[in-house]
Amino acid sequence: MAVRRIPLLAVDGGGTKSLVVFTDRQGQLLGRGQGGPSNYHGSGTKGAIRELAAAIREAIADLERSGGCLVIPEAKKEREADVEVECAVFALAGLDTESDRRAVTRLVEEALALLPLQARHLIVENDGYAALLGATGGQPGILVISGTGSIIYGIDGHGRTARAGGWGHRVGDEGSGYWIGKQAALAILRAYDGRGADTRLKEWVLPYLGMEREEELFDWMYGSAYSIETVSRLSRAVGQAASAGDKEAQRILSAAADELFYAAAAVIRHLSFHRDPFVAIMQGGVLQHEGRVREALMRRIEAYAPHVQWDDARREPIYGVIAMGLSYFREKGKGETCE
Repeated sequence: MAVRRIPLLAVDGGGTKSLVVFTDRQGQLLGRGQGGPSNYHGSGTKGAIRELAAAIREAIADLERSGGCLVIPEAKKEREADVEVECAVFALAGLDTESDRRAVTRLVEEALALLPLQARHLIVENDGYAALLGATGGQPGILVISGTGSIIYGIDGHGRTARAGGWGHRVGDEGSGYWIGKQAALAILRAYDGRGADTRLKEWVLPYLGMEREEELFDWMYGSAYSIETVSRLSRAVGQAASAGDKEAQRILSAAADELFYAAAAVIRHLSFHRDPFVAIMQGGVLQHEGRVREALMRRIEAYAPHVQWDDARREPIYGVIAMGLSYFREKGKGETCE
């Protein structure tokens, strides 16, 4: 079988989904695929491997359909293509320590071993760093992400970076969808006990989970059906309750904005952004869909760093992953690898 040679494989893997694209040396899309969450802290190593492999397989299939940079023998069209990638960049959530780097690199290698694909050069990086590059274009700025998890990254005019948060659902991710969902569950159980403020949150949260009573929520939280992704999606129910006037739901969303501000302020302080203009970009489902959180966060950052410039028109995280791969070609002087 002929080998299909593609310049770049870019993977953006987060706590909710994994996006995969093949591109040429100019960053033009040749094929794409999508899978489930690939943060091994939440999905487990086997789950992350499975979702990455599935997303890449889908991208390979799309590559074949598009015919981009492929040489397909007539007799072999019904078979999955063998692909050789010059550079593969994996930007994955959950890579925060050197131990994480070793674990994530191993699971990436295991995922690739399941596929008819070889990568000559492999780059494994934290998804937040790639998202930062894609969002700011390398210019001074901060990126605030609040989706399933949360993290804040920043880069100054000299290329120095800083980060805050992103320590995962067990000890961090304050202000994220997961954190908001967990706070909602706590508020419901505290009100049920009579040791917390009255709240109507259960009117939105319990039906969303297919439940009728608070005891079922407790059973689910400790049962096998529990998942980080589902808890994260409870943030939507909190938003609905807040819009209906529930004070406890409003308090939770205000606290989420506070937590995100504390992390953003730490990054702003590390990079000395108090006196000079810098760009701030917000990404993630919570900041896209929960106006209370977004607007409160913006007000607090503006009061802390008056020269902030908000930019909503920046590109999605996958473009930062692509940029990392294209920089490899520039630095190494690689030419077009598509044959």
